[in-house]
Amino acid sequence: MKKMRNVLGLVLGLSLALSTFAAAAGVKLAVVGPHSGDLAPYGIPTKEAVEMYIAEVNKAGGVLGGEVEVLYLDSQCKPEIATNVAAKVASEKVNVVIGGICSGATKAALGIYKEAGVIAISPSATNPPLTQSGDYPNFYRTIAPDDEQGKMAANFVTGKLAAKKIALIHDKGDYGKGFVDFSKPVLEAAGAEIVMYEGITPGAMDYSAVVQKIRRERADAVVFGGYHPEASKLIAQMKKKRVKAPFIGPDGIKGNGFLEIAGKNAEGVYATGPMDVSSVAMNKDAKAAYQKAKNAEPGTFFDQGYAAVIAAIEAVKKAGSTDPKAIEAALKGSKFDTTLGTIGFSASGDATGVGFAVYQVQSGDFVEIK
Repeated sequence: MKKMRNVLGLVLGLSLALSTFAAAAGVKLAVVGPHSGDLAPYGIPTKEAVEMYIAEVNKAGGVLGGEVEVLYLDSQCKPEIATNVAAKVASEKVNVVIGGICSGATKAALGIYKEAGVIAISPSATNPPLTQSGDYPNFYRTIAPDDEQGKMAANFVTGKLAAKKIALIHDKGDYGKGFVDFSKPVLEAAGAEIVMYEGITPGAMDYSAVVQKIRRERADAVVFGGYHPEASKLIAQMKKKRVKAPFIGPDGIKGNGFLEIAGKNAEGVYATGPMDVSSVAMNKDAKAAYQKAKNAEPGTFFDQGYAAVIAAIEAVKKAGSTDPKAIEAALKGSKFDTTLGTIGFSASGDATGVGFAVYQVQSGDFVEIK
């Protein structure tokens, strides 16, 4: 009888060990971003990129002995929602977050991720302090930061457009204000006069007072920091008041959401955005697969989201575990072939091998300015 008990104990012990191993096998990801609301056009393409890539990974057998599990969590790009989402990420014992999308919401969540040992790889959160402050060693991104984007916009405005009197308008957020703040010293160094520096309230229906001031100050260019809903309203009201100053914004307006809302008013608008990587072989394959599945073109940050999930999975493979320190070492010590080309990550978490270009809306689409 004692022998039987020992055998049963051994069987139960093995069963428990096997069930524990099964539960630990594989990797758990979370995709965090705006999947509803005004800014969903920036979050859904990354969600779709992850869905496509992970389906192929799981079809090939998964990672670390099990399928990759993915949670899709909607932050709406709102900091107060992002913190609640981050708490769920921590409670679900997620290994890597793909996201967030907006800098403010991402910043609100990163402390919680850090405390829980969760790595975050964003396709689009460009505020420089997210990496450069050193506060979030668990944060990485597959896009260049706003200081590069702001400088490019400023050089374009004073160089190509030869503008001398500049109106700087921002949405008061980390991302929008950061963009114009990084452009400001470059504009001033080039001899431009800043005739306006003003914040607007996101979601307001009327920006006519700001537009009147642009007109009164005779600005010959408007540099805007923020997202497409506010940019669309500003441009529509500028057209109505016959303010003809060229308008340039960041990658927060470079997308289908802006083109759809602004309509014909979008024509001629400039925006900075990630470099064109359509010639990269993996990019062509991913887009062809998307077009076949969806009968449409992928949206903004699809390429960066796809690259983020590739880097995450390949880093886990190289680490051979879900230990965050091992994954971080793999991220910082490796190169990854992605939809953006071959990229890596600096010691601070910024992507290497990526950059920005300037685009203009021509015949209803964004075209790179060479």
